[in-house]
Amino acid sequence: MSSRAMYFEDFTEGQVIKTPRRTITSTDIVNFACLSGDFNGVHSDYEYCKTTPFGEPIAHAPLIYAVMGGLQYASGVNDGTLIALLGIDEWRMSKPVKHGDTVHMRSTVIAKRETSKPDRGIVTFRREFVNQRDEAVQSMRATFMYRRRPAD
Repeated sequence: MSSRAMYFEDFTEGQVIKTPRRTITSTDIVNFACLSGDFNGVHSDYEYCKTTPFGEPIAHAPLIYAVMGGLQYASGVNDGTLIALLGIDEWRMSKPVKHGDTVHMRSTVIAKRETSKPDRGIVTFRREFVNQRDEAVQSMRATFMYRRRPAD
């Protein structure tokens, strides 16, 4: 268990947790297109993108979601304490993410509740994926199940 791991009891409403940062590259965008099969022009066609408001290829929204999952893992918060992702609601894409943008996640605990099982609890976060200009590029409400701290 990581010393950074958080159990259900460690979360408090209003608490803000920030992840490390990561720069999105053209390689990330191309690799995600290959992995997903999504070669839509806004992600892969530079000439087409010159005709869009973005001017260049933008990252796939699920790519940024996946990168945030990796940054959450890198933070250590979930090490050995996360049981399950229960739901994502109100997922919004506010700004494009381009090659060279550096992103991180800011998660605010908005609710927590015990379950009928004494070894787990539910925590809901307002998650914002933020770029280097402190602009939210994506946001959502995410609900997770965490382990409760074991009795000594």
